Amino acid sequence: MTPPFAPASPGTEPAIAARLAAFAAGCRDGLPEAVAADAAHRVLDFLGNCLAALGPDTGENGPAAPHQAALRTARHAGGRAESTVIGSGDRLPADRAALVNGTLAHALDFDDTHLPSVLHPTAAVLPAALAVAEARDADGPALLAALAAGGEVCVRLGMASYDPGLRNSSFFERGLHATSICGTVGAAVAAAVLMDLPAARVADAIGIACSMGAGVIEANRTGGSVKRVHCGWAAHCGVTAAQLAAEGVTGPPTVVEGRFGFLTAFLGEHWHAGPLTDGLDAPHDVRSWQYPRTVYKPYPSNHFTHPGIDCALALRARGLDPRDIAAVELGVAEAPRRTIGEPREEKVRPRTPYHAKFSGPYTVAAALLTEGEPELGLHLGDFTPAAFGDPARRALAERVTVVRDAVCDDEFPHAFSAVLRILTKDGARWEHRVAGSRGGPGAPLGREAREGKFRRAVEPVLGGAGVGVLAAEVDGLGGAGAGCVRRLLALTRRG
Repeated sequence: MTPPFAPASPGTEPAIAARLAAFAAGCRDGLPEAVAADAAHRVLDFLGNCLAALGPDTGENGPAAPHQAALRTARHAGGRAESTVIGSGDRLPADRAALVNGTLAHALDFDDTHLPSVLHPTAAVLPAALAVAEARDADGPALLAALAAGGEVCVRLGMASYDPGLRNSSFFERGLHATSICGTVGAAVAAAVLMDLPAARVADAIGIACSMGAGVIEANRTGGSVKRVHCGWAAHCGVTAAQLAAEGVTGPPTVVEGRFGFLTAFLGEHWHAGPLTDGLDAPHDVRSWQYPRTVYKPYPSNHFTHPGIDCALALRARGLDPRDIAAVELGVAEAPRRTIGEPREEKVRPRTPYHAKFSGPYTVAAALLTEGEPELGLHLGDFTPAAFGDPARRALAERVTVVRDAVCDDEFPHAFSAVLRILTKDGARWEHRVAGSRGGPGAPLGREAREGKFRRAVEPVLGGAGVGVLAAEVDGLGGAGAGCVRRLLALTRRG
């Protein structure tokens, strides 16, 4: 397809970077009430995910954990104490604090997901916003405005990549991690907004960040821990891009849509400008916003596994005895199938907690065998070495085959759907289909469910009293003055 947006020339519509920058700078004048409230909810979920990664039951908090490695690396580099690291209380230069906190946010793959861009905006953008907000002693409304602006730019860049012919994001078709690539630009926007840069300099921050975003997703298939650093690296680079713009470095005006610009360089001809720019001129109309459509995760695993988990839990609730299962077929859209079903030999026998989170066979087996609280589904304890190494779970995972389903293809990526078909040893057949996963657009997590997720994540680290104090601080961000970010992050310190 031919990109429907030509590079700007004198007398034509402004270049996309300038339009994005004008939108972002305008967010400093105030957000729609619903957008500001949504941004605060994102902060709560983000902090809960970060603290959950530091808990005792994840199997992912040892010295080799990427967030621990990032913290040691940042400490070695030294520098001015500007911004706080969640959990440790360390204060580091803003870009390095963003690196550590972003890595921590993505450590459990529990962070929110935007559809149909299929990326994790908050884990990349908010670490940059928190770091710069603390360094500059910004107030709560400024933090929320920067998060909303950066999150909006991030998801709109991702939406531009959706190719109806491929039924997938062109980033993912090319093995690129849209979260880390688009997240770098979103993080730069958030940082530039908090630095009070004028719109022209915000556009320069976008132009600089477009040269910094990177990330490949082979780790989704065969393991490796580098993917967890992607959100941290995006946040780190975003802060750096805004700092460089503040010091006078400039970006190309047509960096987004130009012949050698961001979209063409990453996606070739497989992009559309409409989803990127539609509604940018109406920031006070909440209906024009995309970032608040980002959905929360109920289970700490790759979002593509969630509809299969939902199907398995539904069949258990109908009385299926997992001891009677002879064979299982999980049907999903083709793009998720490649992520959670291939290579099969890796998916049926995950080797690490993070690897298990990207396995369709394992997550279905775990959901069929779980004996936890029904409303929780899978939880952090289901992704420990003891859990995915359990002989019963391994044996059942071996019986799960992941296949392409045409109905799910039609629904992807606007919803993550699945069908689970089970044959029992006596020849009976069981089937359950979901058109969208729990927490998705058709079944969003309500406030009570989100607060329950936060409580379960934070209590093992901060205790019951700490949960309430931290939640109350987040709840007051919309009216909080200077010093609020440092006070908020100080409350995350363990012990």
